[in-house]
Parts: sequence; structure tokens; C-alpha cells
Amino acid sequence: MLGLHENEPFPLALMQYAYWVGRDSSQHLAGVAAHFYHEFDRPQIDAARLESAVRQLLARHGMLRVVILDEGQQQVLEEGRWPGLKAYDLRQETAETATLRLEAIRAALSHRQLSIDQGEVFDVRLTHKPASLGGGCRLHFNLDMIAADAMSLRVLLDDLAVLYLESQQPLPALDLSYRQYQQLRSVWLQEPQQQTRYAEDKQWWLARLADLPGAPVLPTASSDKLTANQTVVRRHRWFGASARQQLEAKAREHQLTLPMMITAAFAEVLAQFSDEEDFILNLPLFNREQLHPNVSALVGDFTSSVLLAWQGSKPGSFLERAQRLQQQFRQDAAHAHFSGVEVLREATRLRGQQQFAPVVFTSALGLGELFSERVQQAFGQPGWIVSQGPQVWLDAQITELNQGILVNWDAREASFAPDMLDLMFGQFIDLLEALIASEQVWQQQVKSALPSAQQAVRQRANATEVPLPEECLHSAFFRLAKQQPEAPALFGAHQTLSYGEVSEQARRLVAHLQNQGVQPGELVAIALPKGPEQIIAVLGVLANGAAWLPLNHLQPEHRINAILQNAGVKHVIHQLPDNAQLPAPAAVSSGDPKQLAYVIYTSGSTGTLKGVEISHLAAKNTIDDLNRRYPMGDRMRTLAVSALSFDLAIYDIFAPLSVGGRWYVLRMRSGVMPSAGWR
Repeated sequence: MLGLHENEPFPLALMQYAYWVGRDSSQHLAGVAAHFYHEFDRPQIDAARLESAVRQLLARHGMLRVVILDEGQQQVLEEGRWPGLKAYDLRQETAETATLRLEAIRAALSHRQLSIDQGEVFDVRLTHKPASLGGGCRLHFNLDMIAADAMSLRVLLDDLAVLYLESQQPLPALDLSYRQYQQLRSVWLQEPQQQTRYAEDKQWWLARLADLPGAPVLPTASSDKLTANQTVVRRHRWFGASARQQLEAKAREHQLTLPMMITAAFAEVLAQFSDEEDFILNLPLFNREQLHPNVSALVGDFTSSVLLAWQGSKPGSFLERAQRLQQQFRQDAAHAHFSGVEVLREATRLRGQQQFAPVVFTSALGLGELFSERVQQAFGQPGWIVSQGPQVWLDAQITELNQGILVNWDAREASFAPDMLDLMFGQFIDLLEALIASEQVWQQQVKSALPSAQQAVRQRANATEVPLPEECLHSAFFRLAKQQPEAPALFGAHQTLSYGEVSEQARRLVAHLQNQGVQPGELVAIALPKGPEQIIAVLGVLANGAAWLPLNHLQPEHRINAILQNAGVKHVIHQLPDNAQLPAPAAVSSGDPKQLAYVIYTSGSTGTLKGVEISHLAAKNTIDDLNRRYPMGDRMRTLAVSALSFDLAIYDIFAPLSVGGRWYVLRMRSGVMPSAGWR
């Protein structure tokens, strides 16, 4: 069926490609494989029969013989390159030595980077344990998830169990391969209906990008540990069949799905530790398009993802916030034709820096038991399990196991502050148990899990409330000009002006503006180069009760004209009249702090001109806050680096001139500030 020979190269799927790129250690949070490791313990195993079953499994599923090529392609080999069942014989070792050897084997195997470029994506090994440790065997399974997703893991283990237990009974033939499935899917995606849906979903996500939050900002270890140690450590809790039924009943009672109830609990705990209350979670989706009767029996990667936004800044009870999250997920999942990987690429393009979603929540509920009864009959009791992935910091997972639910966190231990993961996971489990036990927990805000000492530190840090300013941005300057008129204020390339001199010239400009018909509240454009005259113009406009609009005289004329037209400006200050020609100084308008102080134009994300209005209250509140944090008083000096059309210029001007400090400007050539030693 379809196209080329089975062993011809074909493209990696979207998530496969992300896994492949994530192996590159130069990438952020990368240098690791998408890897799943687990162990089984069994009283005895027939090694020869197991080896034969594994070889039959590799022959059945081409993706267990796949090679990942350098150019981002994959190729299914005619024959697998599995070397056979490697065995570790510890039966003659002492208990102490055998325990150390078992720990060393686990450490080596659980974080392997299989050689996917050599066709190594699946491996099974065997350890014979000594009688002093109970005897029997331990099986070690390694799977690179670039070849098989979570559902495929269940498929291949079930198939392997049948091949081992019923070696004379062949499995039903597969008349579809993963490569053929990808061909079918590629054709299906080209259908007009699917093209339309993809375009609509892409547009839906692009419209959300500006408001989409980033990843949780969790307490980390020192920066060198973020990449130095990639070891993933698992924390887990198994909820038995009875507890699972209680969780399911509580979720139904509150009109939530069980995965969304647990996701909300996870998000609530993250929100208590994250510096940002709003953040995204990376949710894998398992999408096998039923394009053929044998799709469900295939091994391969069928995963996609969706970025789910948690709005922790919006208050509410646990129930209210969980229901909001579920509603958001349903909207997001309905537009999942444009995947989370693609959304991150677009966000990176928009924001100009790499965007990540390293906190993952994986729900495998609905995929069936992780290890079915037949698998456990064949290979014994499941034991140690761990998974890892590139560009993943923390992966919370919920899985069906032994009629209950296995809840686990796989995290890069060394990346987090000491003891932080234990505290977070403990709070997570406590919250789930509380949701089972008490209806009150559903109806109230989730209580803080932070230790009392840490809560006290946060409360002190967040105790920032102070009275709002009751005067305008320029008021303090004119008051100081009366109190210390001889104090130096502005230092230009060729002149120095005192507070009194600047005040007089600004008040003369007020009288001039009044004669020109400028009304309080009106917008006056200032198109002066950086220097004392520019500051006098700003003070004069404000003292008149008007607001200023900075124009960068170095910008193209068409842009300046567009700004003036959009703002409806009638008056532009291109230069200050000679002081002798100005009328006598006018009184300074005290004004209302809530009125407009200035407007700054930005191109915005769309390239369309947008004017941002800033009130006296907003600007002065910022200036006052910074002056309280850095109380230099009349010793403050600022260097006029920022253009007047840039927000930081407001600090350069009013921070010193509000406390008796000084403002300096350097000589410029062609209007460009000097660089070199001044940056």
C-alpha cells in the first residue's frame, strides 16, 4: 500500500524531531534522550525463550529497528541490531556486593542515551540475583521514546508477553507499518477540510500568543547545576483501587474529569512556589488517527502536545480555578491541530528569544494499565521506573497501575533548590488526599504550603503598599527651585543651569505657550535634541498643565508626521525662543496627579503606531518608589543616556530633579550618544 519501499528513509514526526534536537547538549535543558526505563522482578525466567521473544518483537515492529539519520530522517532496517540478551550474574556475590552492583546497573541503565543513530532504540537485559537478596531475576527494559510513545509501550510489552508466554501461538499479522501510517496521515492532512482546520487552529493560537504566559519560575539551584547534572529522580505515590474510585467520584461530583482535577492540584502547588502566578503547562496528547484498522496495534510516536495556561492570578476556590482550567483545556485541545511545539516556535519568533515549556503534566489515564496482567504474568512484579526527556525540568505523570493510579514526578533533581521537590510533592499528595476527605477544601482557596519562616520573608518582601503621590511629576522640582535656586541642576555640553534658572526659563515658556493658545490637558510635541533645552521644554509643558509628546528628531519624517496626525497635535516645540523674547514667568499649574503627563509612541507587535498614555500619578509613583529604594537625595546624578521618546528618560530627568540632584548630558555627534566606556 502507498508509496515507497518500507526501508526507504522518511521524515521524523514533529515530536520525534523535538526529541532528536533535544539530544544536542548545546541546547537549553537538553543533552538527554527521551528515555523510559523500568524493572521487573520475577522468581525465574527462561532466558533463551525471552531472547527469542524479543527478536520476534523486533521483527514485528519496524520502529524497534529504526535508525535516526543525521538529516532528521528515519529509516527502518531490514534486521534489528539488538545484540541479544545481556545477563549479569550476581548469584555468587554477597548481599552487600550484590546490592552495590544492582545500584550501579540501575544508575548506568536508567539514564542511558541509546545509540539511535545505530538502530539502538530498545533493549532488554537480565540480572540473576543471589539467594541472600531473595534470588530470582530482575529484568531491565530500556526504550527510547523517539521510537515509541506511551501507548506504544503498552502495545510492545503486551506483544512481548504473548510471544514469551505463548511462543507457539503467532500474533495476528500486521498489514500496516508506522511508515505507512505516516504516509496515510500525510495524505489525510492535505485534504481541504484538514488544511482549513490547521489554518484556523494556527490563527487561534497566534491570536493568543501575546497573552500566553511563560513557564513556571520555580526555586532553582545555582546556575551551574542547571546543566551540570542531568540525573532524573522519581517521587511517586500509588493510590489503590479504593482511593482511585474516591478520586473519580469526587471529580464527577464537581463536574471535572479526573485528569483535570489532578492537573489543577498540580498547578495549585506550582503556583505557591513559582515567582509567576500565571504560567503554562506542557500537556502531551496521544493522537492515533484511525486511518486503518491496525493503527491501534502499531508501535511508533503518535504524540502531540498542547500548552495549557494556568491563570493563578485570578482568585477563586480550588473548584472555581479547576473548572476554569478544564474550560481552557477544552478550548486548547479543540485547536490542537497546531501543536504545542509549533506554538513555542511562534512564541520564540515573536518574543525574540527561545521559549520553553519545561514543566510537563502527562495523563495516561484511558490508555489502559501500564503493565497489564499478562505482562506481569510473563515478567513479574514491576519495580523501579523512571523517565526523562529533553528540555523537560519536571514531568508529573498519572498512570493506571494495578487497578489504582500511580502518581509520580520525574525531575532533574540537581536543578532545584535543596529539599524543594520533597516539599512540593508532599504538598501535592496532601492536597489530593484532602480533596478526597473534605468538601470544604473544594470550596476554599488552597492553603499555602510554605514553611512559616518562608511565608514571613515573602510577606515582608510583598509589603510594598505606600500612599500614592498627591502631587504632579514636576511639583517637587519647582518647590526645590524656590528653596535652593542657586543649586546646580542641568549640565549641558556648553552650559550649566541652576534650579532657579531652569525654573525661570520653564515658567517663561509657560507664559509663551499660554499666549500660543495651549490649553491644560492638551498634547504638545517636543522635537528638541537632548540637552538642557529639552528638559526646560518638558518642565514648561507640564507647568502649563499640558502633556508632552516626545519626537525623536532622528526618525524619518513620514513617521513623525504619522505620529503627529494620529495624536492630533497642534503645537510642536522645534526650538525654544530666545529668553529675551519670552514673556514674564507665569505661575506653575499644580494640576491633578491623575491627569495625563506624556504620551510615548511605539510600533507595537503589529508595526502599527500606538500611543501609550502615562499619567502624572503613574510616573511619579515609580520615581518616588525608586528614590525610596535608593535614597541618595541631592547626591543623585544621572547621565542622560536614554532618548526622550524612551520611558527610561523619565527616570533620568525626574529622579534627580525631585530630590535636589543633577542631570548631565554628554556631547553627541549626529545625535548619537557616545558608546565605548559609557555603556
